[in-house]
Amino acid sequence: MRLTVVGNPGNRRVALFTGAVLGAGLPRPEVLPWVDVLTGAAPPPAGAVVRVDSPGEDADVDRLLRRAAVPARHGELVGLADTYAGLLRGLDRVAAGGAELLNDPADVAVLCDKRRCHARLSAAGVPVPAALPPVHGWEQLRATMATSRTSRVFVKPAHGSSAAGVVALAVAGRRVRAVTTIEVTPDGLFNSLRPRHYTDEAQIAAIVDRIAADGLHVERWLPKAGLGDRVVDLRVVAVAGRPTHAVVRAARGPLTNLHLGNARGDLAELRAAAGPAAWAAAMETCERVAGCFPRTLQVGIDLMFLVGWRRHAVAEVNAFGDLLPGVLADGRDTYAEQVRALTDGRWARWRAAAGGEPTRPATTGRAATDVGVAGREVFACAR
Repeated sequence: MRLTVVGNPGNRRVALFTGAVLGAGLPRPEVLPWVDVLTGAAPPPAGAVVRVDSPGEDADVDRLLRRAAVPARHGELVGLADTYAGLLRGLDRVAAGGAELLNDPADVAVLCDKRRCHARLSAAGVPVPAALPPVHGWEQLRATMATSRTSRVFVKPAHGSSAAGVVALAVAGRRVRAVTTIEVTPDGLFNSLRPRHYTDEAQIAAIVDRIAADGLHVERWLPKAGLGDRVVDLRVVAVAGRPTHAVVRAARGPLTNLHLGNARGDLAELRAAAGPAAWAAAMETCERVAGCFPRTLQVGIDLMFLVGWRRHAVAEVNAFGDLLPGVLADGRDTYAEQVRALTDGRWARWRAAAGGEPTRPATTGRAATDVGVAGREVFACAR
């Protein structure tokens, strides 16, 4: 097996996957830098097996993806739609040589667009927060919330990641409160590692209008279950259709991402609080989610149990969501699990069972309740 990694040399993701490959007794994978892909390097040839890793955390790659003259400033929220378009162009270049990609470009195109991903999940019967109709700015958002009698929503950039640009918004009459990673400066919006609180409607409106330029996805804010004095959710990594690794994210606010200073919670405590039946149902949902992307080796699923622990919903699915350092299952981290699925035939068997053709993107998806489940499945999603 000839493995190639498309990634940023020196990045910990590439290093961890390389370590897993070597630990399995396989030859060191070739690394094809994202910079080379985006500047015209030859794609991996037919016969190669290619893992495409995140292009993030590299200023030159960001500039090339956006086709910008200069790199973004550290933490600057700029050109998210352009970055998405650049990612798709890069994936097309990687695929052009006929290699076997472990991240199907059509799947990644859906996974990295929150609107399309939500629609695909909803159409497949996955419980998700109900989405609001498309909005393109603050005034339209306020009007839509009023019409739908929705007082709390998450406003998300269509192509964001790691909570960058996400706004947890609550409205009560004329009072407005937003919690977000966005720091407003005189010359731009920047992603902060410390969530910020805004109560001035004009300021919140300006933030929403600026991020709306790159597209928005808005969904109902569902009340998460808690442990102790923190609300919790899960990042679950599914490999070859099977949920294998999970980490609990515990926060005192609505944004639970660990890089924002939140804590890793106790998985055993969460499973005990949920109970065997609710936990099994949640893992079945994760299998259903993975089955919606049957030509992609792994997905990272943001799963939340709702207050009372009887219901759950999927908040997001991540194309590059397998970075869980130190989280082991049967002695393997997420990267070793993927290598094992490649070498023991599980990946080939699961992909064959799921169907040979990529799933088509959803164009519609409507939820009837706060946790929306479509009545019919319109995608060939594996179970």
